[in-house]
Amino acid sequence: MQLTSGHEPAANVGAAAALIRRARAAGADLIVTPEVTNMMGLRRRATLDQARPEAEDPSVAAFRDLAAETGAWLLIGSVVLRASAEKLANRSLLIDPAGTIAARYDKIHMFDVEIPDGQSYRESKAYEAGAEAVTADLPWGRLGLTVCYDLRFPDLYRALARAGAAFLSVPSAFTKYTGAAHWHVLLRARAIETGCFVFAPAQCGAHDGGRETYGHSLIVAPWGEVLADGGEAPGVSLAEIDPAEVAKARAMIPALDHDRPFAAPQAAAPLRQAGE
Repeated sequence: MQLTSGHEPAANVGAAAALIRRARAAGADLIVTPEVTNMMGLRRRATLDQARPEAEDPSVAAFRDLAAETGAWLLIGSVVLRASAEKLANRSLLIDPAGTIAARYDKIHMFDVEIPDGQSYRESKAYEAGAEAVTADLPWGRLGLTVCYDLRFPDLYRALARAGAAFLSVPSAFTKYTGAAHWHVLLRARAIETGCFVFAPAQCGAHDGGRETYGHSLIVAPWGEVLADGGEAPGVSLAEIDPAEVAKARAMIPALDHDRPFAAPQAAAPLRQAGE
């Protein structure tokens, strides 16, 4: 699923709910939404003022009701929640068809980056980083949960696959600049390296506060084929998943069985500037 979330949670939940119902009507049993589904675009203090703890958050309650209504598994890519007086949580929630939260994952890697297009991001100032990798069992196999910037840390995905994950979720709000350069190749690489299906729903378009996201929600097969690409507008992308393809890909390239210990090289000394 692909969204253009703004700063108003009720409007974002309404937009997501309409697409969830549309996906379910088209036969989807597992429906995945992007990162920051419930709100995006506010500055840190305004987001803190608006965010609620999970147990009090209206968007979480609405999505739990929606799972029970539709009878689908929902992976809410992430919701912005209050974690403490001064920090937020960027939390992915897996909700079963009865409306029960089956798994929670807090984004581990914080996007503290200066983008060449002039945008600056300091997630660690606002968000409390997660510290635990998470898997959850679905009727079709095990899911490994991640969020957005985690995508650039392949050891996390290898650990999830070695823990039995056949599917990996990468809900994201990739910037337009970095998405155009790296989104497709990184997602295909994570699928190929692990022999997993990758589900990567994305934010797209222009958001409150001037941020632009890349879109192109992807579903990638274990051999690296792109099964669906959501393009640049909000909507639903569908694909039929055959879990047997995981074992097939891993049998052809059993790299998960070939890890070997090795000694890490010494860290290099900082480069000296010319004339020093």
